Amino acid sequence: MRRILTTLMILLVVLVAGLSSLVLLVNPNDFRSYMIKQVAERSGYQLELDGSLRWHVWPRLSILSGRMTLTAPGASAPLVRADNMRLDVALLPLLSHQLQVEQVMLKGAVVQLTPETEAIRDQRAPVAPKGTSLPQESGDRGWSFDIAGLQVIDSVLVFQHESDEQMTVRDIHLQMQQDAGHQATVDFSGRMNRDQRDLSLRFSAAVQAGNYPQSLDAQLSQISWQLQGADLPAQGINGNGSVNVSWQEDAKTLSFNALNLMANDSTLTGKGSVVLGDKPVWSLNLQSDKLNLDNLLVRSDILLSGGAQQAQSAPNKPRPVIANGVNLPPYSGLKSFDGSLAMTANQIVWRGLPFTHVTLQADNQRGLLHISQLEGSLAGGQLSLPGTLDARSGTPQAEFQPKLDNIEIGSLLKAFNYPINMTGKLSLAGDFSGSVIDANHFRRDWQGQANLELRDTRTEGLNFQQLVQQAVERSTDVQAQENYDSATRLDELTTDVDLDSGILALSNMKGKSSLMQMTGKGTLDLMKEEGDLQFGIQVTDGWQGQGKLVDILKSTAIPLRVYGKWEALNYSLQVDQILRRQLQNEAKRRLNDWAERNKNTQSGKDVKQLLDKQ
Repeated sequence: MRRILTTLMILLVVLVAGLSSLVLLVNPNDFRSYMIKQVAERSGYQLELDGSLRWHVWPRLSILSGRMTLTAPGASAPLVRADNMRLDVALLPLLSHQLQVEQVMLKGAVVQLTPETEAIRDQRAPVAPKGTSLPQESGDRGWSFDIAGLQVIDSVLVFQHESDEQMTVRDIHLQMQQDAGHQATVDFSGRMNRDQRDLSLRFSAAVQAGNYPQSLDAQLSQISWQLQGADLPAQGINGNGSVNVSWQEDAKTLSFNALNLMANDSTLTGKGSVVLGDKPVWSLNLQSDKLNLDNLLVRSDILLSGGAQQAQSAPNKPRPVIANGVNLPPYSGLKSFDGSLAMTANQIVWRGLPFTHVTLQADNQRGLLHISQLEGSLAGGQLSLPGTLDARSGTPQAEFQPKLDNIEIGSLLKAFNYPINMTGKLSLAGDFSGSVIDANHFRRDWQGQANLELRDTRTEGLNFQQLVQQAVERSTDVQAQENYDSATRLDELTTDVDLDSGILALSNMKGKSSLMQMTGKGTLDLMKEEGDLQFGIQVTDGWQGQGKLVDILKSTAIPLRVYGKWEALNYSLQVDQILRRQLQNEAKRRLNDWAERNKNTQSGKDVKQLLDKQ
C-alpha cells in the first residue's frame, strides 16, 4: 500500500511539474491571432479579444480571456458579447505548440439575434443566375460549430424579428457536447419575463447537425416549463413533454412531429409545420385526450346589472400592461400569418361545461378566420358553431351560425351566470353577429335571430297553472286540485328570438303540457338582467268537478304579466276581468237567445233593442 501511495505522489508531482513547465514555456497569447484567423476562415465572423490571455490549470487545462465579442460579416452590432471566456484545451497538442480546443465556456454572455446582428451580404459578391443549382463545397456550408463542447452560464439571449418587439431570455445555462459527425446532446435552462408574465423553461435535446445549415433535426425530451403572472390562473401553468423538430433551409420550413405535451391536467399531441417568410404559413394537426381551458385560461368577468362584477376565476394579478401604450385592435395578430388548424379532442372543459368528441377545422388568411367545423357533444346533446371572424380592418366582424340539439339549458345558464333557475333540453338554430367574441360583448352589442325550442322544461319560482287556479278560487266557487309544485312545467316550448344590443325579444311563444297551454311574447334585457313578458295561460286540466264555468276556464286564456329583475320577479294576473267578461258574454248570449225566441213580443223587442245598444 505504501508503494502505491508513493507511486501516485510521484505521478502527481510529475504532472504538476509538467503543467508548470508548460505554462512557463507556452504563452497563450501566441494563439490569439490564430484563433481570430480560424474563426474568420471557418465562419466569416470577426472575433475580438480584450486583454491578455492566461492559463488556468485546475480542474482542466484552460485558457482564460477577458471581454470578447463575435460579430457577423457586415453586422452593425456583435452577435455575442461575454465578460469571460474559457477555452478548455488538450494537453498533448500543446507540446508541439498546437492548439486543440475541446470546450468553450462563456459566462455572463449576451447573445443578440436581431436585425442589427445579422450578416449582410457583400454587394460586390457574385450572384448565381436564377434557377442555377451549383454543388456546395465544404467551405460553402456556412457557419458550423466544430468544437466538441460548449458551456454557457448566467447569460442572456435577445432576439427580435424585423420590427417586432424584442424578447429576452435570462439566466441561461447551456451545456452542449458533440462528436465529429455533429451529433450533439444539449441541456438548456432559462427564464423569460414579458408583459408581467414569467416563463421558466428546461429541456434536453439530441441534435443532428451534420447537414447544417441545409437541414437540422432535433429530438427534444424532458421539456418542462412553468408559466406564472398576470392574466393567468392563480396556480400558473406547469407542464412537461417531448417533440421532434426539423428545419429545412431550402423551403424555410420548421416542422415538428411526435408532439406530446402536458399542461396542468391537459394533454396535447400531434404534428405541424410553419413556413417562415414575410407572412408565416402554419399547418397544425393536433389531438387532445383532455383540454381543461378553465385551468389554462382566466375566465373573463361577467358584468352584472349596476356595473358589479362576479369573477368566475379572478386572477391574483392585473392584466398585463403594454409598455409602448399602443392600443391594438382585437385579433390583430391574425393578420400576421396564414394557416390551417385541424383538431380533435375527447374532452374539453370550458366554463365548467364538459364538452366531448370535439372537432375543429379552421383556416386563417391574413386576418380572415373561417371556422368551417366546430362541433361536439354536451350533456347528451349536440352542438355546432361554424362561423367567420374578419379582423382585417380596425373593428373585427364575427358571424356565427350556432345549431344546438337537446342541450341542457340549465348548464348553459349557470356557466354564464344567468340567474334564471330553468332546466330543459334546448334546441336552437340561428345567425348571430358581433365584434369581440366573449360573454360580455355578446350581452352588450351582438345582433341576431334564432328559432328556439325547449322540451321537458321546469322553471322554478312561479307555477303559472297554480297562479291561475288560486286566483280563480278566490274569485269563484270553483275548486282546483291541490298542487304544491312551485315550478312551471312544459312538455314543449317554442319561440322566435331577436337579439339587438343586449335586448332579447321573444315572439310567437307557444308552450304546452298535460295541464295547460301557453302563448306569449316579451323582452329580456341581458345587461340589466330584467324582463317584461306577457303570457296567455289556458289551464286545461286540474279543476275539481264539472260545470259551465269550468268549461269556460278550460277554454279561456288568462292574461299573465311577469316583469322585473330576474332574481325578484313580479307578476300581474287579470282573472277577475276575464271571468267578468266571460260571464257578461254568457249572459248576453242567453238574453240574445231568449229575445230571438220571443221576437214577436214587446218584451222580446225591448231586450233585443237593449242588447243592440251594448
